[in-house]
Amino acid sequence: MTRILSRSLTALAALAIGGLAGTAQAQTMPPLPEAIKSAGLLKAGVRCDQPPYGYKDETGKFAGVETDMAIQIATWAFGSADKIELTCVTAENRIPQLNGKKVDILIATLGITPERARVVDFSKPYRWGGSDILVAKDSPIKKLDDVAGKTVIMLKGSTQAKWFEDNMPKVESLRLNTASDSLQALKQGRGDAYTHDAATLVVIAAKDPTLRLVGESFAVSDAAVGVRKNDAEWLAYVDASLDRMKAEGLYAKWIAKWIPEEIRPFYVDAFTKPKPTAR
Repeated sequence: MTRILSRSLTALAALAIGGLAGTAQAQTMPPLPEAIKSAGLLKAGVRCDQPPYGYKDETGKFAGVETDMAIQIATWAFGSADKIELTCVTAENRIPQLNGKKVDILIATLGITPERARVVDFSKPYRWGGSDILVAKDSPIKKLDDVAGKTVIMLKGSTQAKWFEDNMPKVESLRLNTASDSLQALKQGRGDAYTHDAATLVVIAAKDPTLRLVGESFAVSDAAVGVRKNDAEWLAYVDASLDRMKAEGLYAKWIAKWIPEEIRPFYVDAFTKPKPTAR
């Protein structure tokens, strides 16, 4: 455990220090689009059930790494962290919320896929994310192929749902709206496994000794910010914001803020290491 924590702290330091050399040039931001500027605040769609990226804490406040990213963009755009309207979005409704102009931006565990790229524009990636499977500790499921013919719980509109459609069509799926509903369904025995972003499942498994991860990564994709199609000026501003976050060491700050040390290495890798090869 000491070696793991040391590795995490070393990588965090590299993430923070490595970007500082670029801080000076990162301070220059492109013009804020007039449509955003005239609104006087940023309307951001974030997740509310996916710690540590986007969730609500025990007091009901928005929390998480991606939530802080959205707040930081608003701060740079308007000079105040209060100039933001945060909206909870789900895997299923986040793109309709964006294209319906309910929000201006999605920072919501949004993986880059060809299907999504047809309806939204993506920023440059800021991290990668893989998928995993959560099962009961005494489950006979030991690897991904073991779920063949079984019921797998997944979120509607998720990367995992699409992956299973394309790669394991004989799996029975139970599709629900939120991570909390999915976890409850697994605990109630309504499915044999629950698949989701590994980042979310790592947190759950660390807190619940009755559950375990299968530990076989699949459906690995880059995560990016989503904006409406053909808004080049806004996309340029978002990309510049992501560059500045990295240059000023803010990702390292937020990882340390929101993620416990014992599971931090997984998330540090997602922000600092190349995307791994997986099924």
